[in-house]
Amino acid sequence: MTTAPVALLDAASLYFRSFFALPDSMTAPDGTPVNAVRGFTDTVARIIVDRRPSRLVACLDADWRPQFRVDALPSYKAHRVAEATPQGADVEEVPDTLTPQVPIILDLLEAVGLATGEATGFEADDVIGTLTATEETDPVEVITGDRDLFQLVRTEPTPASVIYVGKGWAKAEVLGPAEIGARYGVPAEQAGPAYADMSMLRGDPSDGLPGVAGIGEKTAAKLITQFGSLGALVEAARRESPDLPVKTRTRLNEAADYLAVAPTVVRVAPDAPVVLSRDDRIPAEPADPDRVAELAQRWNLGNSVKRLLDALESREA
Repeated sequence: MTTAPVALLDAASLYFRSFFALPDSMTAPDGTPVNAVRGFTDTVARIIVDRRPSRLVACLDADWRPQFRVDALPSYKAHRVAEATPQGADVEEVPDTLTPQVPIILDLLEAVGLATGEATGFEADDVIGTLTATEETDPVEVITGDRDLFQLVRTEPTPASVIYVGKGWAKAEVLGPAEIGARYGVPAEQAGPAYADMSMLRGDPSDGLPGVAGIGEKTAAKLITQFGSLGALVEAARRESPDLPVKTRTRLNEAADYLAVAPTVVRVAPDAPVVLSRDDRIPAEPADPDRVAELAQRWNLGNSVKRLLDALESREA
């Protein structure tokens, strides 16, 4: 008998993608765009129907740019800062018509009875990483459009895979260690950690990670596969190992300061102080039916909410 998975949703990734995938002509009676709300709600319904999880947590960013990562690497997500705040979290640059939709999404999740999870001072990635690390009984499925979470795939002690929705739910890819290993040319048995190490070497402009000059994805994967880990590679470069070409050694040593802090920035925290809003078991019926109906009417969410409620009911079939 196959054990039903726990679904961990990278909520911001999903509602951002819904926002850009659907037209902002989808509005409430008062003119408020609700494209992200409707797209996110439809995605959650599809997750429940297609993946049949027993439990679900919509994981949130309590801090989209945590101070401990900025302290390690000031360029981390710096280009996304809309407003610097001397005390407290910086304000992220978010489309004006998306910002008012987020509270609606949270209200709907609460009324339906689906759990959210967050950790003060940490990103949703860290919430997912912590819940994955502490999950002891059920397999984990991480639903995201962000490749950073490929680092969480594993086989043991319980399987963890990523449902990657970078091209939308209709083209969702189920990626475990074998798939990540084959896609990026890293050892399947260490695919998650190897992916994280590889991503530090190649860098990621979208997150403000400079990477190592002259080392792209393929070279990074070969180096991590050859030396086993970023730490072993850095040490080999420091010792001027003959197993590394002179040019590669030079580049790695020149990037030593960045490589020393990159793990703090790239690796998700396995021990964030996660707080869940409620029990994460998926209910068979909404927690507050009257509130759900009120939200559906106020924000013109009728068909999307109906699909979500039908998805809840289908679990009992």
